[in-house]
Amino acid sequence: MNNDITVKSWTELQDALFSNSWDPALGRYRSSFVYRGLSDVDHTLKTSLMRLGGSFEALEGHLLRNFRKYARKDRVTQDMNTIWNLLALAQHYGLPTRLLDWTYSPYVALHFCTSELNLFDTDGVIWCVNYVKNNEFLPHRLRYILSEEGSNIFTAEMLQIACTTIKEFDTLQKAEFVVFLEPPSLDERIVNQYALFSLMSNPNALLDEWLISHPELFFRIIIPASLKWEIRDKLDQANITERVLFPGLDGLSKWLRRHYSPK
Repeated sequence: MNNDITVKSWTELQDALFSNSWDPALGRYRSSFVYRGLSDVDHTLKTSLMRLGGSFEALEGHLLRNFRKYARKDRVTQDMNTIWNLLALAQHYGLPTRLLDWTYSPYVALHFCTSELNLFDTDGVIWCVNYVKNNEFLPHRLRYILSEEGSNIFTAEMLQIACTTIKEFDTLQKAEFVVFLEPPSLDERIVNQYALFSLMSNPNALLDEWLISHPELFFRIIIPASLKWEIRDKLDQANITERVLFPGLDGLSKWLRRHYSPK
């Protein structure tokens, strides 16, 4: 892919991760990119809803309706009662949705690129997407809301102003588009992973295919398999581990199992 940068060392990796982060308007290093790390360079940006297979697009409403119906009432509170908060909550707890997980942190993305020891013989990849420039392709109604709020990222409340259902969202404009959505701080995992989601206007649309048709919005950093162990060890030293990113006994157990696994 023309937008790929293959790094050969830890130093080259740092330069690539933090490239284009200088904001001359602010006079600060404030990146306009979000990141998604994948352990295998050949993995696509396929949603968990797509991975269900079959007529998955017809199941989206059923999944969300039943998630709301069967979820504990102390989790689906009145504040969570918009479709966008519900969608974020469902994604967070593993329900198949059209959302994809992203992070503002390049090091969190690196963690997910190097967390699967069984794929350390496989090149990984970090997708880097300019979420600010992406807003140029949004429907007018959504761009107006961002402008009024003085924001570059949507919250559930901001999306609710534009549309109250997923069907309405899908019909905001004929051309496909992608929105980046910050979830509420549901728990420490959301906070520690510096997480946000992408949301496409068509459940059948593959984000990587859409990005390839808009090459000015992204680049990819290819992580050679030969570099993964060095990256993993340095991330562990920097405390970018499952113990931090997945607070609780499950994250602690994942970290210890990986930490004590032989090379």
